Amino acid sequence: MSIHRLECLLSPRSLAVVGASPREHSVGRKILKNLRIAGFKGGIHLVNPKYANIEDVAAVKDISALPAIDLLIIASPPPTVPNIVAGAAAKGIGAAVIITAGLGQGPGSLAAACAAAARQHGMRLLGPNCLGIQMPRIKLDASFAAHMPQPGDLALISQSGAIAAGLIEWAARRSIGFSGIVSIGNQIDVDFGDLLDHFATDRSTRAIVLYIESIQDAPKFMSAARAAARVKPVIVIKAGRHAQGAAAARTHTGALAGSDAVYDAAFRRAGLIRVIDLDELFDAAETLGHVRPFSGKRLAILTNGGGIGVLAVDRLIDLGGELAQLSPETIAALDGKLPPIWSRVNPVDIAGDADAARYGNAMEALLADPANDAVLAMNVPTALASATEAAASVVSAVEQHRGHTAPSKPVFGVWVGDGGAAEATLEAAEIPHYRSEADAVRGFMHLVRYREGQDALMAAPSSVPADFKCDTEGARRIVQRALAAGRVWLDPIEIAELMAAYSIPITPVALARNPDEAAAAAKPWLAQGAVAAKILSPDIVHKSDIGGVRLNLTDEKAVREATADILERARTAKPDARITGVTIHPMIVRPRARELIAGIADDPTFGPVIVFGSGGTAVEVIGDKALALPPLDPRLADDLIGRTRVSRILKSYRDIPAADRTAVGLVLCKLAQLVADIPEINEMDLNPLLADETGVIALDARVAVAKLAPKSDRRASARQRLAIRPYPKEWERHIRQPDGTRLFIRPVRPDDERIYPAFLDRVTEHDLRMRFFAPVKDFSHKFVARFTQIDYARAMAFVALDEASGEMLGVGRLHMLTHADTGEYAVLVRSDLKGRGIGWLLMQTLIEYARAEGIRTIQGDVLAENTTMLRMCAELGFEVADNPNEPGVRTVKLTVARTA
Repeated sequence: MSIHRLECLLSPRSLAVVGASPREHSVGRKILKNLRIAGFKGGIHLVNPKYANIEDVAAVKDISALPAIDLLIIASPPPTVPNIVAGAAAKGIGAAVIITAGLGQGPGSLAAACAAAARQHGMRLLGPNCLGIQMPRIKLDASFAAHMPQPGDLALISQSGAIAAGLIEWAARRSIGFSGIVSIGNQIDVDFGDLLDHFATDRSTRAIVLYIESIQDAPKFMSAARAAARVKPVIVIKAGRHAQGAAAARTHTGALAGSDAVYDAAFRRAGLIRVIDLDELFDAAETLGHVRPFSGKRLAILTNGGGIGVLAVDRLIDLGGELAQLSPETIAALDGKLPPIWSRVNPVDIAGDADAARYGNAMEALLADPANDAVLAMNVPTALASATEAAASVVSAVEQHRGHTAPSKPVFGVWVGDGGAAEATLEAAEIPHYRSEADAVRGFMHLVRYREGQDALMAAPSSVPADFKCDTEGARRIVQRALAAGRVWLDPIEIAELMAAYSIPITPVALARNPDEAAAAAKPWLAQGAVAAKILSPDIVHKSDIGGVRLNLTDEKAVREATADILERARTAKPDARITGVTIHPMIVRPRARELIAGIADDPTFGPVIVFGSGGTAVEVIGDKALALPPLDPRLADDLIGRTRVSRILKSYRDIPAADRTAVGLVLCKLAQLVADIPEINEMDLNPLLADETGVIALDARVAVAKLAPKSDRRASARQRLAIRPYPKEWERHIRQPDGTRLFIRPVRPDDERIYPAFLDRVTEHDLRMRFFAPVKDFSHKFVARFTQIDYARAMAFVALDEASGEMLGVGRLHMLTHADTGEYAVLVRSDLKGRGIGWLLMQTLIEYARAEGIRTIQGDVLAENTTMLRMCAELGFEVADNPNEPGVRTVKLTVARTA
């Protein structure tokens, strides 16, 4: 339901408390006291059948006796809660906070009864088992927290009430304020996704802080998190980083994809800034509050102490930053202003006797140097110079730089052991300052990571090469055949066929049921080299564990003997196993190849995950891996590769040529496409995946499959498995116009940014005003990326292309509104092509899509002078009415279920 009726929860005009009592230590009484101490300006009412008055506030005996209110706070015993929720929902109360714990979970529980009663009337529920809500700007403290935080611009959404209460106290000691604090408890309705949507558009919120223990609805969370991270920093702290991975993992990739690693991959993909403790959380929030995001990660360091400078460099390299090189011009400038004892390299050590003038001169030179992206100024107190005067000199240089340069270069400060005066000087100049060099470098890297996340969210990456063709139906038949036979594992023959369907190189394979068949199968390959024999059994997954693999067999005799030995060993080690025979493979000899692993793991929260890292038999011991959520494109695949140690040896070294990294990335893209097309694939290993300068090839593979949960719509089941919706290829349409023109209508893709400018150049100013209600002159990357970077979950856009030339002719967009069953549309057609039915086709496609997605209503605002659009809407069955809030605007609305 997203932010539907959340205004009743987060900015109520009036409220009531159920469960308030005169008992000194009752939760209800504490909530009532907090409401009154905070100074809530709206009406406060009480419901208690035993008392007519509590704390000088009148109480009614039953919900039905309440006046019209927005919010209900429930702190009554568990058995009473479902009836209270049902009565409040029927009365039309918009939202309720269930403080009460002990309502259980799942079908038949008290919590489920509450959710069902509320949903029937569109009432929103927060909790149960939560601390409550605090909205300092409107003086609302509907919680049992010890104190009310001061107003500020951080929003906190916490799964734990205890953590939220602790964060409030923590922030108070550091004078950090909040725009809102929401404890979400067991999330039977309002969850992270809803609140991210709310605070992303809240003007009083600068950054959002999340405390997460687990995510319940991964697709909803990812969609909301990606949308929020596009507009403001979202900082997340996740509990349980070292929780044991899924014990039921059946493949190496499954074992490598531990729970926290998957969460980390999800946060990275969503553009969130992850921190590991409370100190880092508030440091991140503080840094992002003072410094605008910037490009680059080259840090210049100014210090009066060499040791602390070296420590800062170590921390910078540990965190993936880059130590800036001083330009020759800057070295010359510093030579002219500093004594000869200065370091002449970065860190710029200006010696322990550095006075204010030396600090100011050095800072001016570093700020002017284009070879760095930011400056860290540090001071270790000595008896030879004033730390406070040094801080003032740094501030003066920074303010002069800000006055002459836009955007200004970010500056960070560390004044070790300062008594307060120097830090106050830095604070007044809005220069973020830290207790140590490690904290400062970490703050710098928070900004770097945030900028990288923004770039990833707003980039226009290329897609998988257009000439890549896959046999999806053939691959699906292979998987369905195995499932129909009740099997969990594909056999090697099926795996080879599956890989061939997606053009993933793998060693050829032949089946042999006995030694003679094995020799016959090996004969063609023996003429070119050696072969390998491997046991084939649906009950033996890790073949080498039972001696089921023999390599480098060079003649038919050796093949026969090896086959007989493998079969005997298998029967001895696994007497109950079903043994089909052996598979024969040609030995692939690539002496300069790197052993990698690539595969698919299944996470109970986020669904399919792509895993990449160092391969071979010791893969789990080495533990060099990185994870990413599908879908992938070449840029994301390359980023996945780059997050592993093995990526370093993919480069050339000594006499070894560089491996084909592009081919490795393409395999990862194909795996992501495979699991998106065939969600029944549960786990997969390509191990080892050999990579050298000639390309890649998998020497061995395992594939586990599982039936989807029963759904009426197979496509919906497939989408439900993925945390991020893939490109919906099933909505591509080839249409022949009456005049013979062939159109290609398909969902928009990120790389469509390249065709947008030519399209917009051929739309008149008048038509742009009809679409955007104002003149549009900015066709920048940021402007266009808003329309091409969609996640297909909360918005859909279809582009109409000329099939012959690929030129963009028009676009139709449907944005799902916050209550999920309504979509807002927009259509724009090239001005020189109006009247040819392109807009009509795009509107029909949007209506068809809305019907398939369960969207009940399509609506939009149209300028009254846009008679062409209004006429088309009327012909399509839209209701047209004046917009009471905007003169000169018509509101059009279509009930989708009623359309033919």
